[in-house]
Amino acid sequence: CRVLGLPTGSTPVALYKEAIAGVRRGELDFSAVHTFNLDEYLGLPPEHPQSYRRFMAENLFNHVNIKAENIDFLSGLPAGIAAECARYEKAIQALGGIDLQILGIGRDGHIGFNEPGTSLASRTHEATLTQETIADNQRFFGAGEEVPRWSLTMGVGTILDAREILLLATGASKAEAVAAMIEGPVSSLCTASALQLHAKVTIIIDAAAAAR
Repeated sequence: CRVLGLPTGSTPVALYKEAIAGVRRGELDFSAVHTFNLDEYLGLPPEHPQSYRRFMAENLFNHVNIKAENIDFLSGLPAGIAAECARYEKAIQALGGIDLQILGIGRDGHIGFNEPGTSLASRTHEATLTQETIADNQRFFGAGEEVPRWSLTMGVGTILDAREILLLATGASKAEAVAAMIEGPVSSLCTASALQLHAKVTIIIDAAAAAR
């Protein structure tokens, strides 16, 4: 794999720990890998404790042999939102597209920050977070600290362009979303359901997430 699309959140942390262990054992090599992250909060600088750029540094980048210039990230403080989204799309295309896109899934079935109602053809764009997503993310912020309400995110169409997709989901809180993704109708009400249209998707779930 040369170009990876990466998620944040609690679900992929165990995967990143395994990747770090693999590098230390000499089984994995990130020296020729380029990465693009799914999303970033608008309004947070990269050094903010809750920025996704900081999350990735602490949970993966600082512990593997990836080159700093090979890490591309959406800016939380862009000079222009439309220009930053267009830049990101062009940067992905310039490297020939994403080889493997890793995903989590939200309780409402969102992938990236593509909340219910987002076009399944969407490209990288500004997203308004739902109250449910804001509530889910509150645990990462301090008491009284406001959770950002907007983000920049890869679009559903951008995600579907990846040659291969790996989605991880654990816990009973994800069971409804997983069922809608795999067996429900393809609908923008569950943006993860668009993965049914992709030729090469692997889904790894535990028993609790598979309960429905």
